[in-house]
Amino acid sequence: MAKTAIADIIVPSVFAPYALERTAILSEVIQSGIVAGDPEFDRLASGPGKTVNMPFWKDLTGSSEVLSDSGSLTLDKITTGQDIAAVNNRGKAWVSNILAKLLAGDDPMRQIADLVAGFWARDLQTTLLKMLDGLFDNTAGVLRTAHRVNIYTDVASGSITDAMRLLGDTFVDATVKLGDAGQKLVAVAMHSDVEGLLRKRDLIDYVPDSEGKPVLRSFQGRRVVIDDNCPKVSGTNSPAYTTYLFGPGAFGLGNGALDANEAVEVGREILASDDILVNRKRFILHPRGVKWQGTPAGASPTDAEFATAANWAKVYSDKNIRIVAVRHNV
Repeated sequence: MAKTAIADIIVPSVFAPYALERTAILSEVIQSGIVAGDPEFDRLASGPGKTVNMPFWKDLTGSSEVLSDSGSLTLDKITTGQDIAAVNNRGKAWVSNILAKLLAGDDPMRQIADLVAGFWARDLQTTLLKMLDGLFDNTAGVLRTAHRVNIYTDVASGSITDAMRLLGDTFVDATVKLGDAGQKLVAVAMHSDVEGLLRKRDLIDYVPDSEGKPVLRSFQGRRVVIDDNCPKVSGTNSPAYTTYLFGPGAFGLGNGALDANEAVEVGREILASDDILVNRKRFILHPRGVKWQGTPAGASPTDAEFATAANWAKVYSDKNIRIVAVRHNV
């Protein structure tokens, strides 16, 4: 009896865009509005180089002047700045002993694509959180002062008070960290321990999804993303948690255009009877207003390099950087 191979099911020109679309659908950070696709980022990610330059106009400054019939107005000017983003070149390979059990499904390509897309959705979220590790590094992160509320105290669990926890009042302190721009914060990412505490306090609301099912979590009107990669750093007596708040499109995303056979390859190891699926991506994921200034050791930065504080520099004014962190107890 003939054996169905992955190569019989997956057509690269069909699979590549399908998996990309499914990744966006399955990604919580994209669906919550934290990450927004940008056609300009798509164009930049499709070009050459390890980094891309993104010049921008700075806001007008100064004050108005009183008109006079004996003097002229003072000439002022508009200035520019430059944001810089790293271009990521990444890939992942799988063999059929991981995927074979799915080949009997009603729509095997859909099954495989969902697994691949689910992997990339999780991987994108992990990379985003590693960038935040660098931006809010407790010693040298460029956002650790103007964009962070620190209410953590390293005390024994029995001595933790609500003033040290992320609750209603302390969350409000975070939302006003950006002044009047704080009202634009739309989503919050937190560790499951934090979400558990909020649920115990009956502070988590459940919002119906498109099918009317109450599955979308909300905290003070902001959509909740739960990820245990959010920092939980051990202390002498109690761990320090970091919860993040985001404005819409705090991170920009662009997917580079790869040839279908560059993005997806399938093959077979005849002697081992293994089917192989390789998926490659070239993309930009960038926190708007904080430029990348690192020098990666490889073709593009690793997550560890993104998590290094010295690799980032602030270029936007604080109110225009749509990210806030709270460091707290539970």
